[in-house]
Amino acid sequence: MASKKTMTRLRRKRSIRKRITGTGGRPRLSVYRSNKHIYAQVIDDVTGKTLASASSQSEAVRGTTDGKKKREIAELVGRAIASACKEIQVETVVFDRNGFIYHGRVKAVAEGAREGGLVF
Repeated sequence: MASKKTMTRLRRKRSIRKRITGTGGRPRLSVYRSNKHIYAQVIDDVTGKTLASASSQSEAVRGTTDGKKKREIAELVGRAIASACKEIQVETVVFDRNGFIYHGRVKAVAEGAREGGLVF
């Protein structure tokens, strides 16, 4: 059985996803935070395809994480997802915090993506 904290996050996630949908012109930037890692995906909900992804385990980020804190790594993931979006010519996205509070590492991914050139 999932903890009460997890169940509360999933309830918030369902509430958010009722209102947020990614399209081909403006896909959804979904962020997932685990205890060790952070993941970001750009998703077109109309076709059900993941257009781009980045995580703290991806090759682009992993080489630059030595001695950095989780929040700094999250910002690198944000920049990596922004550069991946530039390659597929996506400039604007809808930010989906996936039920997590917009604080700490989730906020760092958003700030890194904005610094990388994504608009949301």
